[in-house]
Amino acid sequence: MNKIIGFIGAGNMGTAMAGGMIKSGVIKKENIIFSDVNEKSLEKVKNNLGVEITTDNIEVGSKADIIILAVKPNLYKKVIDEINDSIKDSAIIISIAAGITVLNIENYFGREIKLARTMPNTPALVNEGMTALMPNNKLSSEEIEEIKMLLGTFGKVEIVEEKMIDSVIAVSGSSPAYVFMLIEAMGDAGVLEGMPRDKAYAMAAQAVLGAAKMVLETGIHPGQLKDMVCSPGGTTIEAVAKLEEKGFKSAVIEAMRVCADKSKKM
Repeated sequence: MNKIIGFIGAGNMGTAMAGGMIKSGVIKKENIIFSDVNEKSLEKVKNNLGVEITTDNIEVGSKADIIILAVKPNLYKKVIDEINDSIKDSAIIISIAAGITVLNIENYFGREIKLARTMPNTPALVNEGMTALMPNNKLSSEEIEEIKMLLGTFGKVEIVEEKMIDSVIAVSGSSPAYVFMLIEAMGDAGVLEGMPRDKAYAMAAQAVLGAAKMVLETGIHPGQLKDMVCSPGGTTIEAVAKLEEKGFKSAVIEAMRVCADKSKKM
């Protein structure tokens, strides 16, 4: 892709996204520019990725064909007010902020813009992200495919309706935290049984990774995959029975329900 990609904000998520784009070969590092008020963050990005940097958001706004707003949600209006007059009419804006709707952003600009609201999650840092994509009606099908290709450089992408955002946050955005808790608990159990902690975490994390790939790559229902591991009268069904007794699935469902409810109130 021979376009200039501009990142406003040089935090972990923006850096991870740019890293995925460069590593994939979709974008050359020479075609990426970052701006941030924090010069140390900019120098870190330059050293790690070799991209152009600036402290001037307007420079990014005027140069970039695709502008990724990678700042905190409370800074969106300030940044948009700053760059609004400098961006090209053809520029595509990509938002990665939770809690700021397509309509909010369109109102901040006060004019018609090409906009894609996205919700990536932290595994983007290791190129295994899950990003929800919510384009506005000013984007063509070709432009949407272009955005999908960019976002796909650091994980998987699903187009969803914006009304689904609260469930997206519960199922994808916040869920790495639940999985980290599961891995931590599995590791603690391994230590309790006499395993060194580093080996316990490594084995637990790999089990989660492998199980997730089986769901994604086989297309088999998770319940069926669970049954495949449970031999009659064996160790696994004993553990599964105890998880059911302790309300494992209902606890996960309830946690995600309150997560979605919290998102609705933000």
